[in-house]
Amino acid sequence: MTAGTACTLIPPQQTNSPAESTVNDLVARAKDGDKQAWDALIERYAPLIWSICRRHRLGRADADDVGQSVWLRLVDQLDRLRDPAALPGWLATTARRECLRVLCATQGPRATMYERDVETLPDERIGLAEQGLLAAERHAALREAFDQLPPNGKQLISLLIADPPLPYADISAQLGIPVGSIGPNRSRYLDKMRRHPAIAALINA
Repeated sequence: MTAGTACTLIPPQQTNSPAESTVNDLVARAKDGDKQAWDALIERYAPLIWSICRRHRLGRADADDVGQSVWLRLVDQLDRLRDPAALPGWLATTARRECLRVLCATQGPRATMYERDVETLPDERIGLAEQGLLAAERHAALREAFDQLPPNGKQLISLLIADPPLPYADISAQLGIPVGSIGPNRSRYLDKMRRHPAIAALINA
């Protein structure tokens, strides 16, 4: 497995993450040397790293350096990753540390003050980058948690979030379940999603 394709970060609007594989599946295949799985991980999570670099106001060259470092570190740590579902949180933490490393190399003692400014300055670009970061993290976590639901749970949640909303009577007819069981089942499946490691890692972060 190599990180050769990780040299250049891809801005969020240029990615098209594959939704058919869970991160658990991709990590397992990547550990076995599957280059397609590795490339899919990069494609899926490059927007997350890009957003963090934008938040820290890194130029393109420095952002590429951060991305390369993050993916190389993942190559070293992939076999030790105990919970693949927590990968987005690991990538985010590692990217932030690498951004600070770059800032320290270019600004020296001023980097710590610069880091505080980045965290608190109400700048429009930082706000957009933060939105991209949160969207990427939340989307990945929700997808992982949803994919772990049983088939009937996926069907129920999908119908409950349909647009336009479906009446409970229609959901009951489609799934063949009593109307009174929809609410309790909804709560049970949502609780299951909240306990998923990917969601828990995002909440804790």
